[in-house]
Amino acid sequence: MTDPIIIAVPKGRILDEALPLLAAVGIVPEAAFSDDASRALRFATNDPQIELIRVRAFDVATFVAHGAAQLGIVGSDVLMEFDYPELYAPVDLRIGHCRLSVAEPADMAEKDDPRGWSHVRVATKYPHATRTFFEARGVQAECVKLNGAMELAPTLGLAPRIVDLVSSGRTLKENGLVEVETIAQVSSRLVVSRAAFKTRARVVPLVDAFRRAVEHASA
Repeated sequence: MTDPIIIAVPKGRILDEALPLLAAVGIVPEAAFSDDASRALRFATNDPQIELIRVRAFDVATFVAHGAAQLGIVGSDVLMEFDYPELYAPVDLRIGHCRLSVAEPADMAEKDDPRGWSHVRVATKYPHATRTFFEARGVQAECVKLNGAMELAPTLGLAPRIVDLVSSGRTLKENGLVEVETIAQVSSRLVVSRAAFKTRARVVPLVDAFRRAVEHASA
């Protein structure tokens, strides 16, 4: 028997939106997957040849790029940040919609013009994507790497601006920040290990099944 195909899925909001797509493809995780008390990270499914692993969103791409998983569901923000050549992203799943944006304190934004920036200091967990965006505009970006609580950076003097994911904008507003630039619109993608795409017989049919499920959901 061949090793099972492992699909890496992210914890959190995207997973809630991904579960109906997985079901549409015919993949139903074991009961422990939905048990909030469970600390398991690897789960069987109704298909003995498919397993799921549940990891941090930023780690999905790494597991798939290095061959520890064959497929994954991950935001396009993560793909921008890591830019793994080993990954193929054949399907936009049309879930997890948000945007990667530059934000700053509202009082600062009132007198600020992004067109005049030549150097910015930014707190973000996306240093690569941030530098790439600003370099394309001839702006030097000094990035302070944070993994969370980004909104505190301006008020505590760590950096006057942040780059982070924005959905409703409520968190920014509650912390006195406003969006001033949009770096990219973000949605979740199905990613595949290029090696697995070429060598694992079930991978291509699975990709096709996800594509059909997305098209049906959008019809």
